[in-house]
Amino acid sequence: MRAFGVFLCFILAIPCLAVSPGDWPAYEGDGGQKFSRLDQINLKNVASLKVAWTYHTGDAYQPKDGRATAFEATPLYVDATVFLATPLGRAIALNPVTGQVRWTFDAKIDRNAGYGDYATRGVSTWKAPNGRRRIYLATIDARLIALDAETGRPCLDFGDKGEINLRNGLRIPPDNPSDYEETSPPAIIGATVVVGSGVADNGSVRMPSGEVRAFDATTGKLKWEWDPIPQNPKAIGANTWKNGSAAKTGAANAWSVIVADRQRNLVFVPTGSASPDYYGGERRGWNLFANSIVALNAETGKMVWYFQTVHHDLWDYDVASPPLLFDVHRNGHSIPAIAVGSKTGNLFILNRETGKPIFGVEERPVPQSDVPGEETAATQPFPVLPQPLVPQGKVTPDQAWGPDAAGRAWCRAELSKLRSEGIFTPPSVSGSFMVPGNIGGMAWGGAAYDPGRRLLIIPVNNLPAEVRLIPRAKFHEERDRGRKLGGDWEFAPQAGTPFGMARRFLRGPKGLPCTAPPWGMLTAIDADTAETKWQVPLGQFPFGPDVPKGVPSLGGPLVTAGGLVFMAGTLDPHIRAFDVVTGHEVWQATLPTSARSSPMTFKGPDGKQYVLIAAGGHGLPTPMPPLGDSLVAFRLP
Repeated sequence: MRAFGVFLCFILAIPCLAVSPGDWPAYEGDGGQKFSRLDQINLKNVASLKVAWTYHTGDAYQPKDGRATAFEATPLYVDATVFLATPLGRAIALNPVTGQVRWTFDAKIDRNAGYGDYATRGVSTWKAPNGRRRIYLATIDARLIALDAETGRPCLDFGDKGEINLRNGLRIPPDNPSDYEETSPPAIIGATVVVGSGVADNGSVRMPSGEVRAFDATTGKLKWEWDPIPQNPKAIGANTWKNGSAAKTGAANAWSVIVADRQRNLVFVPTGSASPDYYGGERRGWNLFANSIVALNAETGKMVWYFQTVHHDLWDYDVASPPLLFDVHRNGHSIPAIAVGSKTGNLFILNRETGKPIFGVEERPVPQSDVPGEETAATQPFPVLPQPLVPQGKVTPDQAWGPDAAGRAWCRAELSKLRSEGIFTPPSVSGSFMVPGNIGGMAWGGAAYDPGRRLLIIPVNNLPAEVRLIPRAKFHEERDRGRKLGGDWEFAPQAGTPFGMARRFLRGPKGLPCTAPPWGMLTAIDADTAETKWQVPLGQFPFGPDVPKGVPSLGGPLVTAGGLVFMAGTLDPHIRAFDVVTGHEVWQATLPTSARSSPMTFKGPDGKQYVLIAAGGHGLPTPMPPLGDSLVAFRLP
């Protein structure tokens, strides 16, 4: 079977690891594809799936101040063991058949530090030349820790007695510990561990810098680092940072998952916005290499190519979705491709050797800012194909949605106050309507790929937001007044600029969005033509049966050779299976709480195929499902 798996990787041209076909050796699966060749669970028998075991981490936690933990983990399965991480900095090894604990490691983080994204999405693994396997844990408090996979003990020859403090050595160090975090697992390529970072949004111009760094997998010695904001005035992209802004600007960091192409010795780095998100007057220019996908040589860190998805971002339109590697078949040729999703709802399909678009990209004029000091990019890139996966057009007050007349009237009145010109409507002092919003389009759950049926499976969110810029002299007064009034407003100072920021998801009196449903969808794209094959509403708001289907999700899909797409991530407490060819829902199971994670699958030592999902809730107020700590395993009877 191991030999057959290597052969299958060759003929499908996917960058496989040297593991059993029944393993799940990386957070996103091989090449970010979230695909398993297992087919014991299939369309004919999926209705019989039952819970095999449930493991409770005990790590659901609500600090007195700040956000609750988010259990977003996707476990690994190698060497007949399940490995996972929790937001409280623990790594855990489980028996795959029973869910019993084999070992735990506690990094002993400060639980009350006020983390912005209180999540650790997974661990990574590497087998050393001596045959010993290591587990790499990137903790929320920005430490990279190497553990022995058999015992869970730190590998003392790595870094400083088993760990590296990733806050050290940055161009711009964090003023507050919670401004610099690690939420995604590192990428492993050869004997190299590559890590990005999570930088808090909107605090100031000078947020922590977002260097991507690579370390020797054995010793932890730094091999290279790459700053997404060019510091050499002669470097490519330096001229897109005007008036010396490159030196003082932070972020543009890679907080999503970095994906490796072992065959080409490349790592693909998705980056986010430069700081701060909603005012760019202090960083004029296109701001390369923020909001980009960048291919780096895995051994040297040298940039091979780049593609920017948003110029001079003013909307928090990060490349949040992990890149996905696959091949496009056109005119009798196979083209190595990479799919790059953004919060814009645009999916760019590029040649992964050159970064050139395969289906075309157009620069189109976009609305311009009326804010003093701002210089909006005149155009933005749009893929010719695929078509946008979420609505991007102008929303007028007459198009306001609500479940009843009162809700529609409220939404209509609010929309009438806002500047609304569709996607890339710039922020304004009077208020702007963002379509999609900062959790719109493709989120960090990413896409999946079925190589046999040649389909890309992508969850997308249709959740517009309202953004207002607040002149500095009025910021504190407006913030204090807004917090007293409630309404889910989020305020941020954007220090070092003339404007603070306020934003919210525009929702009516009953908590439902002011735009027409569905607000979350699952989409299938033909990998060879970039045409949409199907799109179905995903999930149900837990506000009653009369609410339309389709809710935002935070988590990704899993595709299997059994013809199934498994998807959770929605606000309701369910995991679902869909027919990958038609999008028809064929199975649903209730979870202890909602899942804010992506499922995975493996073949256990008992010969059974398992599907695992972490259910930890979305950390939202009632009537949403509560906070939780469950890892649930399903198998056939």
